Amino acid sequence: MTGLHSGLSGHFRPEDTYIGNLLGTVEALDSGITTLLDWSHNLATPEHADAAIEGLRESGARAVFAHGGGAPQWDVLPNEVPHPDDARRVRAEHFPTDDGLVTMAMALRGPEIATREVTRTDYELARELGLRITVHVGNGEMAKDRPLAWLHDAGLMGDDVTYVHCNAVGDDELAMIAATGGTASCSPDIELQMGHGWPATGRLMKAGIRPTISIDVCSSNGGHMFGAMRSLIGTQRGFDMAEAADRGEPLDHVPLSCREVVEFATIDGARACGLDDRIGTLTPGKQADILLLSTESYGMFPANNPYGAVVYNAHPGVVDTILVAGQVVKRGGELLGPDRERVRRLAFESRDHIFAQARATPATAEATIGGTWMPHHF
Repeated sequence: MTGLHSGLSGHFRPEDTYIGNLLGTVEALDSGITTLLDWSHNLATPEHADAAIEGLRESGARAVFAHGGGAPQWDVLPNEVPHPDDARRVRAEHFPTDDGLVTMAMALRGPEIATREVTRTDYELARELGLRITVHVGNGEMAKDRPLAWLHDAGLMGDDVTYVHCNAVGDDELAMIAATGGTASCSPDIELQMGHGWPATGRLMKAGIRPTISIDVCSSNGGHMFGAMRSLIGTQRGFDMAEAADRGEPLDHVPLSCREVVEFATIDGARACGLDDRIGTLTPGKQADILLLSTESYGMFPANNPYGAVVYNAHPGVVDTILVAGQVVKRGGELLGPDRERVRRLAFESRDHIFAQARATPATAEATIGGTWMPHHF
């Protein structure tokens, strides 16, 4: 938050946002993530938004561009700066329909970050534009004000909302998500690392909600789904075992199966993005987003339990072939585009520019940790 969100982010030019989105999306696609939702919250100008969209489109992946704000929308909490009205232009110019490979949503801060008055206007804007909403809730201490209970009382919850994290919200608040048809996303690696609280996987399932899985912050963890699946199932099985031990009785079954975790990463992710009529299962009439995993590595054969192999043994190196909307984008372990050397060159050039700008900017306690953007002992 200090080094990146409040520090380096202010030095991003539109071209840095473009290559960041292109590199990040290609990284995800190469690892087998055919669809991602870009929680795009460093949009300092309309040009930054245009560049972010260009990076997504050039990658060849399916993506949801979730329009967020810039640093002024996060600086002071609770924040009184409304969601950028440029969302209207982006909707009209880039996403006049919802049937493209890249579609649009709204990444709203919600009552933990924005004031309640601003939260109301932000939700009204999203619904005026006919866009799904993704919002962060349950982030550690910030959840003590019961953000979901307030959203529920304000009539703002609905089946067009995905609630990200949910770690520290009450069980009754999770029931409100279920009752209003909302979806939820767990980011186990980041939630454990950033102090949001224990992943809410099991609590969500008890409330009748099938969560999906998200990566969240690739500057702090790996950008592939296989690691996130293992973190999620390992943490939840630890909880299940501990609860059984507290009761003084052994588990007679495993409450969370590998098959369910694969579904979290596929069809439940599609539902959270409002795309389950197009992708998420191998079903006639859908758009054929498919990945084929090689079983040639020692950890992947004889594959007598394919769900277990995917969750516990698979990694980006076994992703052999990928189709997005029926088009082959990776074959024989090689991504077919965009040009790898160009992406690499632009990424290094962007890195060098941002670091040079950061070094040239006087360090303050508010903007850095110990005079540098890099936290100590990282």
